Amino acid sequence: MDSSLLLALALEALGPAGVLAVTASGPVESAADLGSARNVAELLGARHIFIEQDPLQIPEFPLNTPQRCYVCRRQLYAALEVIRVEQNLAAIVDGAIADDSQDYRPGSKAAEEIGVKRPLADAGLTKDEVRAVSRTLGLPTADKPASPCLASRFPYGEPITLERLQTVEKAEAVLHEAGFPIVRVRYHGTIARIEVPAERIAELATEPLRSTVNVALRALGYAYVCVDLQGFRSGSLNEVLDAG
Repeated sequence: MDSSLLLALALEALGPAGVLAVTASGPVESAADLGSARNVAELLGARHIFIEQDPLQIPEFPLNTPQRCYVCRRQLYAALEVIRVEQNLAAIVDGAIADDSQDYRPGSKAAEEIGVKRPLADAGLTKDEVRAVSRTLGLPTADKPASPCLASRFPYGEPITLERLQTVEKAEAVLHEAGFPIVRVRYHGTIARIEVPAERIAELATEPLRSTVNVALRALGYAYVCVDLQGFRSGSLNEVLDAG
């Protein structure tokens, strides 16, 4: 949603010839998010390319340390810098917003090192303000739930593999199809920990939904399917860092 607004504003300011939208495609991005990026770029009339990025090939990434996002973003921004030079563009910009500073965001360090500009954050825009402006502009992403990369479903120290990323994506697709647009399935080995908004937790305990979700996720390889009674919250896996 944030990047879609940034793209719309950049096109308004510079015109289609002055803007290139770039989307990273790889194992940590869901098919749904890649499709959304393509649709928004087409709707806005933007030049748009996909670049293949596989952070699993970075030695530090699969180990899933608290610096996971930093090494991934460093690879991405380095690739974008090559494109920026080739295309003779003035800057790399991303959709970071003011709210992002309230959470642990090691990727911000990589942005600073490469010199990435963050116009929405610099303007002090919050998530609610981004949604309001997006609605004013008629963007289809105005009410789109946040959707960070699939690696964010793994507790630090839990190794990340392609198979596990695919399992998480399939598990969340089950909940999406069941009518839960806001959901995270956190990967804890044999345990799937489901986060949905607190006011919707009770729905997961009702039949036939309870059995449907349980059977579907166990079929993906989970031995136990659990619901987090605290409910959905963005960046919940960073809570152990705060505790430490």
